[in-house]
Amino acid sequence: MSAAESDYSIYRKVVTQLMNGEEQLPSLPMITLDIRRALADPNVTVARLKQVISKDPALSALLMKHASSIMFRSSQPPKTLEDVIRMLGLQEVDRVTLVHSLKSLFTLHSAAHKQLFIGVWGRLTRQAAISAVLARPLGFSSPDHAMLASLLCDVGELAVLSAFKDASQVPTPEVYARLCREYGQSLGVIVLQKWSVDQGYIEVVRGARRWDADSGGRLGLIDLVNLGLYHAQRDEGRVTQLPAIDQLAAYRKLTPPLDSLDAGGGLALVGAQQDAIQRMASLLR
Repeated sequence: MSAAESDYSIYRKVVTQLMNGEEQLPSLPMITLDIRRALADPNVTVARLKQVISKDPALSALLMKHASSIMFRSSQPPKTLEDVIRMLGLQEVDRVTLVHSLKSLFTLHSAAHKQLFIGVWGRLTRQAAISAVLARPLGFSSPDHAMLASLLCDVGELAVLSAFKDASQVPTPEVYARLCREYGQSLGVIVLQKWSVDQGYIEVVRGARRWDADSGGRLGLIDLVNLGLYHAQRDEGRVTQLPAIDQLAAYRKLTPPLDSLDAGGGLALVGAQQDAIQRMASLLR
């Protein structure tokens, strides 16, 4: 075994311990659990939900900002947290709460941890923003649903990073990318099952980047997520690692003019929505 492979086997052992339950998996913050419990109560009132959410000022501010964003244009922008809850609805509040929790979930133990996290989070927010902005033109009523699904599809990569608590054992970007390819999907499923998220999100994790897999006759959530993943990867300059877009099961479900392509071989719709995508990504960061 070469020295490089020997080093990699050490990193693999750390991640395997996490998967086998020998190390603690990331848990949702208590405030998130409180909010989700409140949302699960069929008799919950807006006043009660506002009381719980108000305990987290950062989340309250994010919900206000989100409801006032381009996705929720209204003649009367929300002025209070109660207005926001009524405007978004309980499902949307749940999704935005999970997005907020994801970013604050993983302890950054060193500058090296932070550097890896920033790289991953930047890509996740880009792919989520693309999926969210494509949602309505492609016939989906909830951009937030698409946004959260796209973020959660790679939560396993954040979980891999959480396995390395000692600053001295943080992997290089190359080793980290290899670990994510090997373990990211499996860890993502384990984490989402632990969090008791909707089974639909777990199926998205399993179907992410399976470009040509049969996903049914109609355009579904996994198709929307895969279109976001595909275009985010193109934006990173990794076109050689991708099939031509007409090989995607998701693309083959699009009808004219939604299937129009730009000069680079991506959806013209994505190119036309760059400003909205940038705004949405900024909202997530």
